[in-house]
Amino acid sequence: MKVGLVSLGCAKNLVDSEMILSLMKKNGFEIVDSKEEADIIIVNTCGFIESSKQESIDTIFEMTQLHKILVVTGCLVERYKEELEKEIPEVDLFISIREYPHFIELLNTVIKNKNLSGYLDLSSRVISTKPFTAYLKISEGCNNRCTYCAIPLIRGGFKSFDKNEIISQALSLKDQGVKELVVISQDTTRYGSDIKEYQTDIVDLLKELLKIKEFEYIRLLYLYPDEISDELIELMGKEKRLTPYFDIPIQHCSSKVLKDMHRRGDKVFLTNLFKKIKEKVPNAILRTTLIVGFPGETDEDFNELVDFIKEIEFDHLGAFTYSREEGTPSYDFINQVSEKTKRARFNKIMKEQKKISFKKNKERIGQIHEGLVIGYDFDSNTYSLRSHFNAPDDIDGAIIFKSDRPLEEGEKVKVKITTCDSYNLYGEIID
Repeated sequence: MKVGLVSLGCAKNLVDSEMILSLMKKNGFEIVDSKEEADIIIVNTCGFIESSKQESIDTIFEMTQLHKILVVTGCLVERYKEELEKEIPEVDLFISIREYPHFIELLNTVIKNKNLSGYLDLSSRVISTKPFTAYLKISEGCNNRCTYCAIPLIRGGFKSFDKNEIISQALSLKDQGVKELVVISQDTTRYGSDIKEYQTDIVDLLKELLKIKEFEYIRLLYLYPDEISDELIELMGKEKRLTPYFDIPIQHCSSKVLKDMHRRGDKVFLTNLFKKIKEKVPNAILRTTLIVGFPGETDEDFNELVDFIKEIEFDHLGAFTYSREEGTPSYDFINQVSEKTKRARFNKIMKEQKKISFKKNKERIGQIHEGLVIGYDFDSNTYSLRSHFNAPDDIDGAIIFKSDRPLEEGEKVKVKITTCDSYNLYGEIID
């Protein structure tokens, strides 16, 4: 039998999808890219905010039209399994996240002619990214309980994975030819805080990973602001293979709004944190994520946020309009902001960030960026590079360059930046 899988949502969900594919492969399934060719289709859904929920629903309905065995898993199922079973009976099987330990037994109920066995295992994955790059998930769940966020409802409380198991995973990825390791979790900087058997933290884990010399680059994503220690900043500034890329979703800067969001820290703390990072790591790339239109956000709060991003000058910035999620505390907050106001604020903040990004990119003209070749475009005869400037989730701008000699994906090269636009850098290879 042939299996096709559609993975929606974040990189953490993608790791789950890779485990599912590995389990299917072990049971004799052939993995195919074509939905039409597959005998069984698995959709791993996202259920984080309204737009991602809608994308998941649309994808499920699209797959029902193919009349294959259809299995739906992931975050949306964890939140709304009973409703989905009632509303979309065309789906053969829904598997929630809490049912993942019984994944194969549940699958046996809809695949009658095979006796499936095994379990989902982080050390056994079919890597679906480019062969030279892979994600390394180091924990599950979250304890922060931000008032807008459904993650704890979906994934539960924070739980670090065993350090030895993580290193074993990393060694397996190294053996598969991975050159770029991207360390992820819902709260990466909290790693090890819940492990009582031995003492460890994110700095200790990174030092262990750096001993694997085959990794050309190790990148850290999703850093909670008040958990970023001086030791971590110093390590990221000192170790060349540890990418100086600080992905710090702050959500807002107004102390009042942060308090209502149940976020730790305030505007003064955030200002000092980014100042410290810039001083200790001069080549740092700063990326953040914001929420506009949170309940009770006034014009004054929003203008304070606009002034803040002008002051800090983030290299990369993403924004969301507040999504009112059932089961979260902010769902019942008074002073909900209108959709029109949310959209206007979103447009304004992104317009300001476009100016900042263009200014920052112009300053990079003449710089030399070292990184990995990640693709080739036949129409323009150009390659794409990933350096410390851009993460592998296609949210940051691209580095596009020309080369007179043919290059392989995953090849390490240096590119001199010659021009730019608001989000992308352009250059030429240096041999």
